[in-house]
Amino acid sequence: MRFNITGEQRRNPLLKTAILLFLAYIALLWLSNGLLYFDKMSLTYHSVKTYYLGDPETFQQPRSYVGMLEVAHFHLFAMGVLVLTLVHLMFFAPLSTRAKQFWMWAPFVFAVGDEGAGWLVRFVSPLFAYLKIATFIGLEVSLAGVIGITLWSLASDRRNSYAQSGAKAETSS
Repeated sequence: MRFNITGEQRRNPLLKTAILLFLAYIALLWLSNGLLYFDKMSLTYHSVKTYYLGDPETFQQPRSYVGMLEVAHFHLFAMGVLVLTLVHLMFFAPLSTRAKQFWMWAPFVFAVGDEGAGWLVRFVSPLFAYLKIATFIGLEVSLAGVIGITLWSLASDRRNSYAQSGAKAETSS
């Protein structure tokens, strides 16, 4: 990643292309995440509650513990790696340390919240459906934000602030 620190990712066409292809791939993942969500639920309390708790009138079964565990097992690993990679690329954008901290924390918090909220709806209280809706929206917005910032940093001629933000963070601790 020294290429990002030196700014070479903007001068090296192969590296820039690789990053752009990665971001395009992640944009497709972002889109499919939204499509999958809206195939199963909407942004309403009732739809989220019905998805996790089932509905006897429509013969919809509640989500099973094992089914949810299998999805969580894959999602926790995959989203962790995805968000770590995206955030790492975003660190080289010419942003303040405070902005980088926000855009670092937001996708991680919303990803964990999105996964955990379903468990809370199913096994604690249907009122957590509101949390599921909020964390899904937050995850989609924060991923789009990190993708956008990374694209902007590739197009920007401004020098990145990676070294400067790290130094500020260390001296202010």
